[in-house]
Amino acid sequence: MIHILATIFVGLFGLAFGSFLNLCLSRWPAGESVVTPRSHCRHCNHTLSWWENLPLASWLVLRGRCRGCRAWIGWRYPLVELAVGGLWALECWQSFPSASFPGSTTFDISMRATGALANMILDWILVALAVLDAEQLWLPDWITLPGIALGFLFRVLFLALPGFSSFAKTLPLAAGRRLLAIVFAAGTILLIRWVYWLIRRREGIGLGDAKLMALLAAWLGLWGALLSFCLGVVLGAAIALILLAIPKAQPETDAWGLRKLPLGTFLCMGGVISSIWGSQILAAWLRWGGF
Repeated sequence: MIHILATIFVGLFGLAFGSFLNLCLSRWPAGESVVTPRSHCRHCNHTLSWWENLPLASWLVLRGRCRGCRAWIGWRYPLVELAVGGLWALECWQSFPSASFPGSTTFDISMRATGALANMILDWILVALAVLDAEQLWLPDWITLPGIALGFLFRVLFLALPGFSSFAKTLPLAAGRRLLAIVFAAGTILLIRWVYWLIRRREGIGLGDAKLMALLAAWLGLWGALLSFCLGVVLGAAIALILLAIPKAQPETDAWGLRKLPLGTFLCMGGVISSIWGSQILAAWLRWGGF
């Protein structure tokens, strides 16, 4: 029962952080402050009352429209709130599979809680980057670069802590491995970018995608980042095929070949899947391959 209540609480907390993320996603591209002014309709400047700011519930009550001018609010708002709330609830549920923790020490429970918190931070970052790239084709350095540093520091310390008695020896080893993973993951995108330029003589992948891959490697390790990349490519290819099958999606033949798809969005989606089910997916692949 405690497990269920804790999961519900964390999910509701995630809805609130998803609501704040929506505010950031609306104001960051315009260079506006996320502190002032108060939340308002971007069409008629109607200031939202407290009950119009309730995560998810307000959108449903208002049927997705502004109470002042009846302008369409958009699907992004409930989807982002649901994504963050759902992912946070899932992280809580998976990190604490039982309420009693038989045989677990205080240190074990603390490590579980710390790992869950780290995954929640990563989920929030990936949802933010996925939406920014989908809407603006923008992966800002002031999110990816601090995200790389934060993931590197956390994962290195997290991996070294279990060997606390030999912390001085395990820390450099963990740091070295994670740095190599970051460099290799980013280098994979840079290599693809260079090969594409040699063939097409124009850029096909932005540098922001390389930094995003480095971020994924910092948080998930090399195999987690490569799995995120493979999943992202599959998802991107599936979306491209769906768009190709819709006549209205390619009104001009020449324009279709130049259309840009947000690779960063698909990498973020792959990163979320990898962070939650990555170990199971890799284990299944190894069993299938006979390793």
